[in-house]
Amino acid sequence: MAGIGTRRRSRRGRAVVVLDRRTVDYDGRTYPLTLRRNPRARRMILRLDKGEDGAVVTVPRGVAIADALAFAAAKRAWIARRLDAVPARVPFVDGAKVPLQGRNRTIRHEGSGKGAVRGAGDEIWVRGAPARVPALVTMWLKCEARRAILARVEPACRRLGKPAGRVVLRDPRTRWGSCAASGNLSFSWRLIMAPAFVLDYVVAHEVTHLAQANHGAGFWRLVETLCDDVGKARDWLRVQGRSLHRFG
Repeated sequence: MAGIGTRRRSRRGRAVVVLDRRTVDYDGRTYPLTLRRNPRARRMILRLDKGEDGAVVTVPRGVAIADALAFAAAKRAWIARRLDAVPARVPFVDGAKVPLQGRNRTIRHEGSGKGAVRGAGDEIWVRGAPARVPALVTMWLKCEARRAILARVEPACRRLGKPAGRVVLRDPRTRWGSCAASGNLSFSWRLIMAPAFVLDYVVAHEVTHLAQANHGAGFWRLVETLCDDVGKARDWLRVQGRSLHRFG
């Protein structure tokens, strides 16, 4: 994480500076706050940070830190309301409940030794050093995601008569899948935690882009030939999708 005064580059190459890290208090609770100067900004902007763990005020050139702090203080109720609505983080540790295709499984650490993970009923058994449990569970979930996604991509491509390129897994925050002009498909590995009908939909959506680059009526007709619960899945992602980023 950037420290005080750390610079990074904005999209057009201008320096964005973290001015300060503070907290704001509201109704007996404390919330993290970051002040960040962006020379391209025209006004102060308040939003949650990318991880939804705190608030960020974007400060234009020429606006004093004191004014930015006053702006954030005036918005304390908004900050508290938004952050309180974010689901709690669930680390991948012994005893944690983690969804797998929509069904909660409990992580069980079963001792040290060579790292290994296995699913059994409603439990995920992990063998290895306790400090390695989060990494081992993450790797296992990614493997489960790849298996489940490939099992859907291949028949969907056959039905459309369109071959896919490489299938890669990533961890983006703003999209669940993408289809490149080359035919390569990319998916969020976190989809393995969503119900199966959600994964069905996202795969159908991206595979359909192999045949239709737009989101016109023809595109959606093709998606519906590959997936039964389009509306239900889109609603689930809209309402609950961000909760998947709170795991791990």
